[in-house]
Amino acid sequence: MDFEFSPKVQDLRVRLLAFMDEHIYPNEALFLQQIEAGDRWEPAEILTELKGYAKEAGLWNLFLPKDYGQYSAGLTTLEYAPLAEIMGRVMWSSEVFNCSAPDTGNMEVLARYGNKEQQEEWLLPLLHGEIRSAFAMTEPDVASSDATNVQTSIQRDGDDYVINGHKWYISGACNNHTKIMIVMGKTDPENDNRYQQQSMILIPKDADGVKIVRPMRVLGFDDAPEGHAEVIFDNVRVPASNLLLGEGRGFEIAQGRLGPGRIHHCMRLVGMAQRALEAMCVRAESRIAFGKPLSKQQSVREDIARSACEIEQARLLTFKAAARMDEGGTKAAKDLISMIKIIAPSMACTVIDRAIQIHGAGGVSQDFFLAQAYAGARSIRLADGPDQVHMMQLGRNLAAATVKS
Repeated sequence: MDFEFSPKVQDLRVRLLAFMDEHIYPNEALFLQQIEAGDRWEPAEILTELKGYAKEAGLWNLFLPKDYGQYSAGLTTLEYAPLAEIMGRVMWSSEVFNCSAPDTGNMEVLARYGNKEQQEEWLLPLLHGEIRSAFAMTEPDVASSDATNVQTSIQRDGDDYVINGHKWYISGACNNHTKIMIVMGKTDPENDNRYQQQSMILIPKDADGVKIVRPMRVLGFDDAPEGHAEVIFDNVRVPASNLLLGEGRGFEIAQGRLGPGRIHHCMRLVGMAQRALEAMCVRAESRIAFGKPLSKQQSVREDIARSACEIEQARLLTFKAAARMDEGGTKAAKDLISMIKIIAPSMACTVIDRAIQIHGAGGVSQDFFLAQAYAGARSIRLADGPDQVHMMQLGRNLAAATVKS
Protein backbone atom coordinates (compact mmCIF):
# COMPACT_ATOMS: atom_id res chain seq x y z
CA MET A 1 0.00 0.00 0.00
CA ASP A 2 1.63 3.22 -1.20
CA PHE A 3 1.12 6.33 0.91
CA GLU A 4 3.53 8.52 -1.05
CA PHE A 5 1.92 11.76 -2.20
CA SER A 6 1.21 12.12 -5.90
CA PRO A 7 2.60 15.22 -7.67
CA LYS A 8 -0.91 16.73 -7.57
CA VAL A 9 -1.20 16.23 -3.80
CA GLN A 10 2.36 17.45 -3.22
CA ASP A 11 1.50 20.65 -5.09
CA LEU A 12 -1.72 21.14 -3.13
CA ARG A 13 0.10 20.53 0.18
CA VAL A 14 2.71 23.15 -0.66
CA ARG A 15 0.04 25.67 -1.62
CA LEU A 16 -2.12 24.88 1.40
CA LEU A 17 0.82 25.11 3.83
CA ALA A 18 1.77 28.47 2.31
CA PHE A 19 -1.82 29.69 2.65
CA MET A 20 -1.87 28.66 6.30
CA ASP A 21 1.39 30.50 6.95
CA GLU A 22 0.31 33.65 5.12
CA HIS A 23 -3.37 33.89 6.04
CA ILE A 24 -4.51 31.54 8.81
CA TYR A 25 -1.92 31.55 11.62
CA PRO A 26 -1.41 35.36 11.52
CA ASN A 27 -5.18 35.88 11.87
CA GLU A 28 -6.00 33.44 14.68
CA ALA A 29 -6.12 36.20 17.29
CA LEU A 30 -8.07 38.54 14.98
CA PHE A 31 -10.67 35.83 14.33
CA LEU A 32 -11.32 35.46 18.06
CA GLN A 33 -11.37 39.24 18.57
CA GLN A 34 -13.98 39.72 15.85
CA ILE A 35 -16.18 36.95 17.24
CA GLU A 36 -16.00 38.43 20.73
CA ALA A 37 -16.68 41.97 19.51
CA GLY A 38 -19.76 41.36 17.37
CA ASP A 39 -22.71 39.03 16.95
CA ARG A 40 -21.21 35.71 18.02
CA TRP A 41 -23.25 33.81 15.42
CA GLU A 42 -22.17 36.01 12.54
CA PRO A 43 -18.99 34.78 10.81
CA ALA A 44 -15.94 36.90 11.51
CA GLU A 45 -15.09 39.40 8.77
CA ILE A 46 -11.66 37.84 8.37
CA LEU A 47 -13.27 34.46 7.70
CA THR A 48 -15.31 35.84 4.83
CA GLU A 49 -12.25 37.63 3.45
CA LEU A 50 -10.11 34.50 3.58
CA LYS A 51 -12.75 32.44 1.77
CA GLY A 52 -12.32 34.75 -1.21
CA TYR A 53 -8.56 34.22 -1.16
CA ALA A 54 -9.01 30.45 -0.94
CA LYS A 55 -11.28 30.43 -3.98
CA GLU A 56 -8.77 32.50 -5.93
CA ALA A 57 -5.99 30.12 -4.89
CA GLY A 58 -7.91 27.08 -6.12
CA LEU A 59 -8.14 25.65 -2.60
CA TRP A 60 -11.91 25.15 -2.52
CA ASN A 61 -14.09 22.06 -2.01
CA LEU A 62 -10.99 19.90 -1.72
CA PHE A 63 -13.00 17.26 0.19
CA LEU A 64 -15.47 16.52 -2.59
CA PRO A 65 -14.81 13.17 -4.34
CA LYS A 66 -13.42 13.37 -7.84
CA ASP A 67 -16.64 12.31 -9.57
CA TYR A 68 -18.33 15.67 -8.91
CA GLY A 69 -16.86 17.52 -11.85
CA GLN A 70 -16.29 21.26 -11.89
CA TYR A 71 -17.09 21.68 -8.19
CA SER A 72 -14.49 19.16 -7.07
CA ALA A 73 -10.69 19.19 -6.84
CA GLY A 74 -10.78 15.64 -8.18
CA LEU A 75 -9.17 13.98 -5.16
CA THR A 76 -9.65 10.55 -3.70
CA THR A 77 -10.23 10.17 0.03
CA LEU A 78 -6.59 9.16 0.50
CA GLU A 79 -5.39 12.17 -1.49
CA TYR A 80 -7.55 14.50 0.59
CA ALA A 81 -6.41 13.03 3.93
CA PRO A 82 -3.07 14.93 4.26
CA LEU A 83 -4.84 18.16 3.30
CA ALA A 84 -7.48 17.65 5.99
CA GLU A 85 -4.61 17.12 8.45
CA ILE A 86 -3.17 20.53 7.60
CA MET A 87 -6.56 22.24 7.99
CA GLY A 88 -7.06 20.53 11.34
CA ARG A 89 -4.20 22.49 12.86
CA VAL A 90 -6.55 25.46 13.33
CA MET A 91 -10.09 24.58 14.36
CA TRP A 92 -11.87 27.11 12.15
CA SER A 93 -9.62 26.95 9.09
CA SER A 94 -11.52 24.16 7.29
CA GLU A 95 -14.39 26.56 6.67
CA VAL A 96 -12.04 28.91 4.83
CA PHE A 97 -11.70 26.20 2.16
CA ASN A 98 -15.39 25.14 2.29
CA CYS A 99 -14.26 21.87 3.85
CA SER A 100 -15.84 22.09 7.30
CA ALA A 101 -18.30 19.78 9.01
CA PRO A 102 -21.25 19.46 8.96
CA ASP A 103 -21.35 21.08 5.50
CA THR A 104 -19.01 18.51 3.94
CA GLY A 105 -21.22 15.58 4.94
CA ASN A 106 -24.38 17.42 4.00
CA MET A 107 -23.01 18.29 0.57
CA GLU A 108 -22.09 14.66 0.01
CA VAL A 109 -25.60 13.59 1.07
CA LEU A 110 -27.23 16.03 -1.34
CA ALA A 111 -24.83 15.10 -4.14
CA ARG A 112 -25.35 11.36 -3.63
CA TYR A 113 -28.99 11.12 -2.54
CA GLY A 114 -30.66 14.41 -3.42
CA ASN A 115 -32.85 14.90 -6.48
CA LYS A 116 -32.22 17.57 -9.09
CA GLU A 117 -34.47 20.14 -7.42
CA GLN A 118 -32.92 19.60 -3.97
CA GLN A 119 -29.46 19.91 -5.45
CA GLU A 120 -30.25 23.13 -7.26
CA GLU A 121 -31.90 24.74 -4.24
CA TRP A 122 -29.45 23.67 -1.54
CA LEU A 123 -26.36 21.89 -2.87
CA LEU A 124 -25.21 24.56 -5.30
CA PRO A 125 -25.31 27.40 -2.72
CA LEU A 126 -23.37 25.15 -0.31
CA LEU A 127 -20.77 24.33 -2.95
CA HIS A 128 -20.31 28.03 -3.61
CA GLY A 129 -20.08 28.81 0.10
CA GLU A 130 -23.08 31.12 -0.02
CA ILE A 131 -24.92 29.36 2.83
CA ARG A 132 -24.21 26.89 5.63
CA SER A 133 -26.11 23.86 6.89
CA ALA A 134 -26.78 21.65 9.91
CA PHE A 135 -27.33 17.93 10.49
CA ALA A 136 -29.86 17.06 13.20
CA MET A 137 -29.76 13.55 14.64
CA THR A 138 -28.85 13.58 18.35
CA GLU A 139 -31.64 13.98 20.92
CA PRO A 140 -31.45 14.82 24.64
CA ASP A 141 -34.18 12.44 25.80
CA VAL A 142 -32.83 9.17 24.38
CA ALA A 143 -29.47 7.42 24.10
CA SER A 144 -28.66 8.62 20.62
CA SER A 145 -25.56 6.41 20.41
CA ASP A 146 -28.21 3.88 19.36
CA ALA A 147 -29.75 5.87 16.54
CA THR A 148 -32.78 3.56 16.41
CA ASN A 149 -33.85 5.35 19.60
CA VAL A 150 -34.40 8.63 17.77
CA GLN A 151 -37.96 9.75 18.50
CA THR A 152 -38.49 12.78 16.25
CA SER A 153 -41.69 12.22 14.30
CA ILE A 154 -41.97 12.73 10.53
CA GLN A 155 -45.61 12.17 9.59
CA ARG A 156 -47.16 12.38 6.14
CA ASP A 157 -50.11 14.76 5.85
CA GLY A 158 -51.33 15.09 2.29
CA ASP A 159 -48.66 16.72 0.19
CA ASP A 160 -46.60 17.61 3.27
CA TYR A 161 -44.68 16.07 6.12
CA VAL A 162 -45.16 17.37 9.68
CA ILE A 163 -42.15 17.15 11.96
CA ASN A 164 -42.16 17.18 15.76
CA GLY A 165 -39.10 16.54 17.87
CA HIS A 166 -36.35 17.74 20.17
CA LYS A 167 -32.68 17.74 19.11
CA TRP A 168 -29.47 19.04 20.66
CA TYR A 169 -25.78 19.50 19.87
CA ILE A 170 -26.79 20.34 16.32
CA SER A 171 -23.56 21.78 14.96
CA GLY A 172 -23.98 24.81 12.73
CA ALA A 173 -27.57 25.53 13.71
CA CYS A 174 -26.60 28.69 15.62
CA ASN A 175 -24.81 30.22 12.64
CA ASN A 176 -26.71 33.11 11.06
CA HIS A 177 -25.79 31.83 7.60
CA THR A 178 -27.22 28.34 8.13
CA LYS A 179 -30.26 28.01 5.89
CA ILE A 180 -30.98 24.28 5.67
CA MET A 181 -31.04 21.36 8.10
CA ILE A 182 -30.99 17.65 7.33
CA VAL A 183 -33.12 16.07 10.04
CA MET A 184 -33.39 12.39 10.96
CA GLY A 185 -36.63 11.10 12.41
CA LYS A 186 -39.16 8.30 12.20
CA THR A 187 -41.69 7.93 9.41
CA ASP A 188 -42.62 4.33 10.34
CA PRO A 189 -42.08 3.77 14.09
CA GLU A 190 -43.99 0.45 14.04
CA ASN A 191 -41.86 -1.18 11.36
CA ASP A 192 -40.53 -4.56 12.58
CA ASN A 193 -37.17 -3.68 11.07
CA ARG A 194 -35.77 -1.03 13.44
CA TYR A 195 -33.40 0.15 10.70
CA GLN A 196 -36.22 1.01 8.31
CA GLN A 197 -38.20 3.19 10.70
CA GLN A 198 -36.11 6.30 10.06
CA SER A 199 -35.99 8.82 7.23
CA MET A 200 -34.15 12.05 6.52
CA ILE A 201 -35.83 15.25 5.45
CA LEU A 202 -34.73 18.76 4.48
CA ILE A 203 -36.05 21.51 6.75
CA PRO A 204 -35.25 25.19 6.14
CA LYS A 205 -33.97 26.76 9.33
CA ASP A 206 -36.48 29.60 9.00
CA ALA A 207 -39.49 27.28 8.63
CA ASP A 208 -42.40 27.95 10.98
CA GLY A 209 -42.04 25.89 14.14
CA VAL A 210 -38.23 25.61 14.11
CA LYS A 211 -37.07 26.98 17.45
CA ILE A 212 -33.39 27.44 18.29
CA VAL A 213 -33.56 27.10 22.07
CA ARG A 214 -29.95 27.83 23.05
CA PRO A 215 -26.34 27.22 22.10
CA MET A 216 -24.88 24.22 23.91
CA ARG A 217 -21.34 24.48 25.27
CA VAL A 218 -18.54 21.94 24.91
CA LEU A 219 -16.45 22.00 28.11
CA GLY A 220 -17.30 25.68 28.40
CA PHE A 221 -16.73 26.65 24.74
CA ASP A 222 -19.65 27.68 22.54
CA ASP A 223 -17.60 27.31 19.32
CA ALA A 224 -19.02 30.49 17.80
CA PRO A 225 -19.87 31.30 15.07
CA GLU A 226 -20.82 27.68 14.29
CA GLY A 227 -22.26 26.66 17.64
CA HIS A 228 -24.08 23.51 18.69
CA ALA A 229 -27.76 24.27 19.15
CA GLU A 230 -30.62 22.76 21.05
CA VAL A 231 -33.52 22.77 18.57
CA ILE A 232 -37.24 22.06 18.86
CA PHE A 233 -39.37 21.17 15.84
CA ASP A 234 -42.96 22.08 16.73
CA ASN A 235 -45.41 21.02 14.02
CA VAL A 236 -42.98 22.03 11.30
CA ARG A 237 -44.59 21.52 7.90
CA VAL A 238 -42.55 21.04 4.73
CA PRO A 239 -43.42 19.70 1.26
CA ALA A 240 -43.23 15.93 0.83
CA SER A 241 -40.65 16.57 -1.89
CA ASN A 242 -38.19 17.55 0.88
CA LEU A 243 -37.77 13.90 1.87
CA LEU A 244 -34.39 12.46 0.91
CA LEU A 245 -34.30 9.26 -1.15
CA GLY A 246 -37.50 7.78 0.31
CA GLU A 247 -39.20 6.68 3.50
CA GLY A 248 -37.27 4.23 5.65
CA ARG A 249 -33.90 5.01 4.10
CA GLY A 250 -32.47 7.22 6.85
CA PHE A 251 -29.94 4.65 8.04
CA GLU A 252 -28.76 4.02 4.50
CA ILE A 253 -28.11 7.74 4.08
CA ALA A 254 -26.46 8.02 7.50
CA GLN A 255 -23.97 5.25 6.76
CA GLY A 256 -23.09 6.81 3.43
CA ARG A 257 -22.60 10.16 5.12
CA LEU A 258 -20.66 9.11 8.19
CA GLY A 259 -17.95 6.98 6.54
CA PRO A 260 -16.08 9.82 4.81
CA GLY A 261 -16.90 12.20 7.67
CA ARG A 262 -15.21 10.00 10.25
CA ILE A 263 -12.07 9.86 8.15
CA HIS A 264 -12.12 13.66 7.80
CA HIS A 265 -12.55 14.07 11.57
CA CYS A 266 -9.64 11.74 12.27
CA MET A 267 -7.27 13.47 9.86
CA ARG A 268 -8.10 16.86 11.35
CA LEU A 269 -7.39 15.40 14.78
CA VAL A 270 -4.02 14.16 13.58
CA GLY A 271 -3.22 17.69 12.45
CA MET A 272 -4.38 19.15 15.74
CA ALA A 273 -2.25 16.66 17.68
CA GLN A 274 0.77 17.33 15.43
CA ARG A 275 0.52 21.05 16.15
CA ALA A 276 0.25 20.32 19.88
CA LEU A 277 3.41 18.19 19.64
CA GLU A 278 5.26 21.00 17.90
CA ALA A 279 4.11 23.45 20.56
CA MET A 280 5.26 20.97 23.20
CA CYS A 281 8.73 20.84 21.64
CA VAL A 282 9.04 24.62 21.42
CA ARG A 283 7.95 25.04 25.03
CA ALA A 284 10.29 22.30 26.26
CA GLU A 285 13.30 23.90 24.57
CA SER A 286 12.52 27.47 25.64
CA ARG A 287 11.21 27.05 29.21
CA ILE A 288 13.77 26.89 32.02
CA ALA A 289 12.96 25.03 35.24
CA PHE A 290 15.39 24.04 37.98
CA GLY A 291 18.24 25.60 36.04
CA LYS A 292 17.80 23.82 32.70
CA PRO A 293 15.36 23.58 29.78
CA LEU A 294 12.36 21.32 30.26
CA SER A 295 13.64 19.25 27.35
CA LYS A 296 16.48 18.05 29.58
CA GLN A 297 13.94 16.37 31.86
CA GLN A 298 13.56 12.68 31.04
CA SER A 299 9.80 12.64 31.56
CA VAL A 300 9.38 15.51 29.09
CA ARG A 301 11.49 13.74 26.49
CA GLU A 302 9.40 10.61 26.95
CA ASP A 303 6.18 12.58 26.48
CA ILE A 304 7.51 14.04 23.23
CA ALA A 305 8.69 10.67 21.95
CA ARG A 306 5.47 8.84 22.82
CA SER A 307 3.40 11.59 21.24
CA ALA A 308 5.32 11.41 17.96
CA CYS A 309 4.86 7.62 17.85
CA GLU A 310 1.15 7.79 18.61
CA ILE A 311 0.49 10.51 16.03
CA GLU A 312 2.28 8.56 13.31
CA GLN A 313 0.38 5.38 14.17
CA ALA A 314 -2.95 7.20 13.92
CA ARG A 315 -1.91 8.93 10.71
CA LEU A 316 -0.94 5.71 8.95
CA LEU A 317 -4.04 3.85 10.14
CA THR A 318 -6.21 6.68 8.85
CA PHE A 319 -4.41 6.61 5.50
CA LYS A 320 -5.11 2.88 5.31
CA ALA A 321 -8.82 3.40 6.07
CA ALA A 322 -9.00 6.10 3.39
CA ALA A 323 -7.30 3.86 0.84
CA ARG A 324 -9.63 0.97 1.66
CA MET A 325 -12.69 3.20 1.24
CA ASP A 326 -11.42 4.41 -2.13
CA GLU A 327 -11.01 0.81 -3.23
CA GLY A 328 -14.23 -0.71 -1.93
CA GLY A 329 -16.48 1.93 -0.42
CA THR A 330 -17.60 2.54 3.15
CA LYS A 331 -18.75 -1.04 3.69
CA ALA A 332 -15.34 -2.47 2.80
CA ALA A 333 -13.61 0.01 5.12
CA LYS A 334 -16.04 -0.19 8.05
CA ASP A 335 -13.70 -2.03 10.44
CA LEU A 336 -10.79 0.28 9.69
CA ILE A 337 -13.04 3.31 10.07
CA SER A 338 -14.11 2.02 13.50
CA MET A 339 -10.45 1.54 14.42
CA ILE A 340 -9.45 5.06 13.54
CA LYS A 341 -12.54 6.50 15.23
CA ILE A 342 -11.48 4.67 18.41
CA ILE A 343 -7.79 5.55 18.12
CA ALA A 344 -7.53 9.09 16.72
CA PRO A 345 -9.69 11.11 19.17
CA SER A 346 -8.14 9.37 22.21
CA MET A 347 -4.68 9.90 20.77
CA ALA A 348 -5.37 13.60 20.22
CA CYS A 349 -6.73 14.01 23.76
CA THR A 350 -3.62 12.34 25.19
CA VAL A 351 -1.13 14.35 23.13
CA ILE A 352 -2.89 17.67 23.75
CA ASP A 353 -3.09 16.87 27.46
CA ARG A 354 0.69 16.33 27.55
CA ALA A 355 1.20 19.63 25.74
CA ILE A 356 -1.04 21.38 28.26
CA GLN A 357 0.98 19.91 31.12
CA ILE A 358 4.27 21.10 29.64
CA HIS A 359 2.80 24.58 29.14
CA GLY A 360 1.80 24.74 32.80
CA ALA A 361 -0.96 27.20 33.69
CA GLY A 362 -0.70 28.76 30.25
CA GLY A 363 -1.85 25.49 28.72
CA VAL A 364 -5.37 25.85 30.13
CA SER A 365 -5.59 29.56 29.37
CA GLN A 366 -6.96 31.47 26.40
CA ASP A 367 -3.43 32.47 25.38
CA PHE A 368 -2.76 29.15 23.67
CA PHE A 369 -4.89 27.01 21.35
CA LEU A 370 -4.53 23.94 23.53
CA ALA A 371 -7.54 24.23 25.86
CA GLN A 372 -10.07 24.65 23.05
CA ALA A 373 -8.28 21.97 21.00
CA TYR A 374 -8.65 19.55 23.91
CA ALA A 375 -12.36 20.34 24.18
CA GLY A 376 -12.75 19.73 20.46
CA ALA A 377 -10.85 16.46 20.51
CA ARG A 378 -12.76 15.22 23.56
CA SER A 379 -16.09 15.93 21.88
CA ILE A 380 -15.13 13.79 18.87
CA ARG A 381 -14.96 10.77 21.19
CA LEU A 382 -18.77 11.19 21.23
CA ALA A 383 -19.52 12.63 17.79
CA ASP A 384 -20.25 10.26 14.90
CA GLY A 385 -20.60 7.38 17.34
CA PRO A 386 -18.99 7.13 20.79
CA ASP A 387 -15.91 4.99 21.40
CA GLN A 388 -17.92 2.23 23.06
CA VAL A 389 -20.24 1.75 20.06
CA HIS A 390 -17.33 1.47 17.66
CA MET A 391 -15.57 -0.99 19.96
CA MET A 392 -18.73 -3.04 20.35
CA GLN A 393 -19.29 -3.25 16.59
CA LEU A 394 -15.62 -3.82 15.76
CA GLY A 395 -15.28 -6.58 18.35
CA ARG A 396 -18.43 -8.26 17.05
CA ASN A 397 -17.22 -8.10 13.44
CA LEU A 398 -13.74 -9.40 14.24
CA ALA A 399 -15.04 -12.26 16.35
CA ALA A 400 -17.51 -13.32 13.67
CA ALA A 401 -14.89 -13.09 10.92
CA THR A 402 -12.44 -15.18 12.92
CA VAL A 403 -14.98 -17.95 13.49
CA LYS A 404 -15.94 -18.03 9.80
CA SER A 405 -12.31 -18.29 8.75
